[in-house]
Amino acid sequence: MIGRAAELEKLVRVLEAADAGTAGVALVGGDAGIGKTRLTGELAAYAREHGFQVLVGQCAELGDSLPYLPLADALRGAEEVVRDALAERPVLGQLVTGGEGSPSAGLTQQRLFGSLLGLLAEVQPVLFVIEDLHWADRSTRDLLVFLSRMVQTERVCVVGTYRTDDLHRRHPLRSVLAELKRLPTVTGVELGPLPSGDISDYVATLGDLGGQALTEIVTRADGNPFYAEELYAALAEGESLPDGLASLLMSRVELLSEPGQRVIRVAAVAGRRVEDRTLRELSDLPLGDFEEAVREIVSRGLFRVDGIGYTFRHALLQEAVYTDLLPGERTRLHAAVAKQLTSPAELAHHYLAGHDLVGALAASAQAGRQAEKVGAPAEAHSHYDQVLSLWDQVAGAEELVGESRTEIGLRSAVAAADSGDNHRAVAQLRALPQTSRVSERLAYYLVELDSQSAAIEAGDAAAAAAETPTELARALATSTRTYYASSRHSEVGSIARRALDVARSAGALDAEVGALLSLSILAEHAGDVDAAASLLEQATEHTSGDLAMDLRARFNRARLAYEHGRLELAADLTEEGIALAERIGLKWSTYGTDLRFLRFLLHYVTGEWDAAEQVAQAFGARVGTVPEAVLSSFALFIEVARGLPAVESRLDWLRPFWSSELVSYMSRGMAAEDALMKGEPALALAHLEAVLADLDRTDPGNLRICAMALSALTDLGRTDGADDLVARTRYAAVTGPDGRRRTLGLEGRAWALRAEAEWHRNSGRFDVPLWESVVAAFDYGFVYETARARLRLAEAQLATGDRDAAQKTWSQARKSAADLRAAPLLRLLEEFGRRARFAAVRSPDGGALTARELEVLRLVADGLTNREIAERLFIAQKTVSVHVSNILGKLQATTRTQAAGTARTRGLLA
Repeated sequence: MIGRAAELEKLVRVLEAADAGTAGVALVGGDAGIGKTRLTGELAAYAREHGFQVLVGQCAELGDSLPYLPLADALRGAEEVVRDALAERPVLGQLVTGGEGSPSAGLTQQRLFGSLLGLLAEVQPVLFVIEDLHWADRSTRDLLVFLSRMVQTERVCVVGTYRTDDLHRRHPLRSVLAELKRLPTVTGVELGPLPSGDISDYVATLGDLGGQALTEIVTRADGNPFYAEELYAALAEGESLPDGLASLLMSRVELLSEPGQRVIRVAAVAGRRVEDRTLRELSDLPLGDFEEAVREIVSRGLFRVDGIGYTFRHALLQEAVYTDLLPGERTRLHAAVAKQLTSPAELAHHYLAGHDLVGALAASAQAGRQAEKVGAPAEAHSHYDQVLSLWDQVAGAEELVGESRTEIGLRSAVAAADSGDNHRAVAQLRALPQTSRVSERLAYYLVELDSQSAAIEAGDAAAAAAETPTELARALATSTRTYYASSRHSEVGSIARRALDVARSAGALDAEVGALLSLSILAEHAGDVDAAASLLEQATEHTSGDLAMDLRARFNRARLAYEHGRLELAADLTEEGIALAERIGLKWSTYGTDLRFLRFLLHYVTGEWDAAEQVAQAFGARVGTVPEAVLSSFALFIEVARGLPAVESRLDWLRPFWSSELVSYMSRGMAAEDALMKGEPALALAHLEAVLADLDRTDPGNLRICAMALSALTDLGRTDGADDLVARTRYAAVTGPDGRRRTLGLEGRAWALRAEAEWHRNSGRFDVPLWESVVAAFDYGFVYETARARLRLAEAQLATGDRDAAQKTWSQARKSAADLRAAPLLRLLEEFGRRARFAAVRSPDGGALTARELEVLRLVADGLTNREIAERLFIAQKTVSVHVSNILGKLQATTRTQAAGTARTRGLLA
């Protein structure tokens, strides 16, 4: 390894960081022949020596014909431990076996990505190398982006290589690279030309050369190792050196015998790798002549033996030979190669290049279906569009394809939508005859694009055109979505009930679940929680085949149980939903993520904070998109409540995403909570006012935000704006979207009461019964908010003269805060206890420890010196010394270490 020590060291650092639990991605760019593959090969060897599973896959110069080719190659060549893990993930297994298997059950790409993430986490540490990203298909580029964003704490390192000289201005990889290089997890490594000294050293390792020849090679190689190798080989064979690398490569090919040149030309058309049998049949040479030709090519270093076949020594050599072919020769060879292949995507490529339109039509349709199965919607759309472009040029197209043009057009539109292009899907669907299926999909995508009136029209057309009960059921189920957010929402109930009846009679489970979900939402909004729960239970009795809808049903059932205080049931349902999401590879889908957040929230609410903190660790702080920022915001609940140091860095990452209403609500709301706990009400109020400015007045989030804003106003000694805040709370508590009456869940009712009580506190009224109502409202199981409400209740009780009740309430709150290790709340409680001169806390052996002594004891246990403790608590060092002496005496300890050990044993540090 000459001249690349710095670049290799950079890659090794990324690899070692991954091994330590900080996943990373490295993107290695450079001109063709500059040494990218050599560098990643060295890294792979280092990784294997250090216990990594190494997966290596290579993209091919076939455009979007072969989706996920490098991933499939990497998994096929993986070691046994990876193959064993692969057996438990059918979506990945289907990819490896070439896409054979049952039809897609929906969300295949998300399932594939989620399954891969699960596999990498199971067999970690892993180095995954993707070579030649400049040739990557759309789905592989999507996979690279997914891994770059989602691997955070896994012991996974992803390395991609690409040619910088191939990235023209409109190359699709350019925007991907620009996006990824902004991420903190991504390291860029650019390989420039080697200095002349390094090139000279490298050429010297190839063999003996005279000084003049060595100088000529170094001068002409221009720092490119591959070019230097070719120059050396040409000189070693006594050739003159033509200008340019392509001419040099072809000069070496032209030295081959006629059979050798025939074989290498066939191989250039066949692609990146060709089996011995296929190459022999395509070359149409006698066996002896063929073997002699291949031996000649291998001996000259133009081919490498690769298992049961051959690969070109370098892609540049293949490109040079292919470019040198005559047009007619190229066409005939493509046609010949197509006869030897079975892969639909490769067949389509070669048929098109060979001008066989009949073969290209049939192969493209088959390639599209296969791309659908393996979760590559962009490639499926491309193949189906190819079918449509060839349709009128081929007689009997429908018989060849096995489907009508309308059906292929529908497949193409659905694939476009699945790859994120709803506008393209709508345009294609509008150009098709409006069958029920076409109109139903059109209505669905128009809702996604907020084209409400057009969506209603399409949904009605789908129902009117339905020819079977199943088509009618699906059309009606989709119509409930189109009507729900419109002025005709009052019609949703009748349409959903009709959809349910038709779906059940037709056995259309997906439409049945869709109708049940719509009816459950209506029942919930009407305040009939039991009816909503019953409908959701029916919706989760079976799997419908629509995986997204199945997860949505399970999430809504768990959410309803949570919001109405059925916390144990909610926990069980959430675990079931998460297990399903992980089993089908949709852990990172929308509802898979929502279910994991709900599990986190249940741990948080019920006081299982160690479990909550563990779940939150998966919500990475290093974010690059709005969905990632939303997920990361969840972790702030536990981090702020425990006063963890991660709060500031997480907020720094989230700040650029505050233009998103949801991210702002979540993270700025928690930033305000953090500021309030730190005694910075002005900062808290600034955050809260920013959130309220973007929040619709009917949003139930107003309840929590307004309650916090009222608290901040009171801490600032201000009353201006308090009446507006409580009025906003009252409005949001009873008013839903479109003016419909809202029914609040338990937490919503508790926050509404909290806002009322904070409003009274702001005006100087200490309403003990109202604060008792707040405590009771949160005491359905929300341990932390109950403790915080008890602090306010204790303040009110003390202010109204009921000292004994105040101390009892304070003690309850303090115990909860200590059990949760809610340090900021515990600090506030201890400050209040000191001001109120409440009795000292008792240690288990009867020795009295004051609240201040407990604070000092915790810092002693953390290893701080007296000076450091004094700085932390803003007290004199001499005072700390007195506290430490008292602590040692009360705990009957002779050293600080012994006191800390005793405190841990007796639970005094909680």
